[in-house]
Amino acid sequence: MAYPAKYSTLNELQLTEEARRILVRIIRVAFPHPKIPAGPYERMAEKIITESNESTWFRVALTQGLLTLNQQGGENFLDLSDERALAVLQRIADLDFFGFIRRTTVLNFYDDPEVWEVFGYEGESFAKGGYLHRGFNDLDWLPDPRIDEADEALTEIGPLGYTVAQQPPQRVQEAAGDTGEEPVDDLFKGQDKVGGAQTI
Repeated sequence: MAYPAKYSTLNELQLTEEARRILVRIIRVAFPHPKIPAGPYERMAEKIITESNESTWFRVALTQGLLTLNQQGGENFLDLSDERALAVLQRIADLDFFGFIRRTTVLNFYDDPEVWEVFGYEGESFAKGGYLHRGFNDLDWLPDPRIDEADEALTEIGPLGYTVAQQPPQRVQEAAGDTGEEPVDDLFKGQDKVGGAQTI
């Protein structure tokens, strides 16, 4: 929700080209991935700017934060080494404007298909028919599994070492004789007869 600023000049604040470059640099220093090209970082900066336009407070905080960031390092933030730029970001980590940048980046940066390609993620599979017939086992960053045949002979599983009863024990049959019920032997609980058993 956008709230109008008390002074109309604040509503007209626009990021300068230098401020946009600073925003891209902030994202790259805070989320360093050397293999990711500039495109996703630049798109992320545009996403942050778009998000900030939905709230005057965030727009003012972002604009003013980027304009004053150079004062933190004593020189232009764009000219700082990655180590010094990171130190500057660590000093402002608790500021709302940086929290807005960090939060928006975490939620959106890794949803870029160009970022997926760098990380080897092929994207969602449902719309493409699933993974099963699209290279389900095409991992090229793991060694091939070692499959060896066993040298020793396999142990045969032969007949059981005991006789399986073909009918209930005699005592179960005798107990069921007076009731007319079909005897059911419960071998697990050791009962002679399960109550309620009926002849079918």
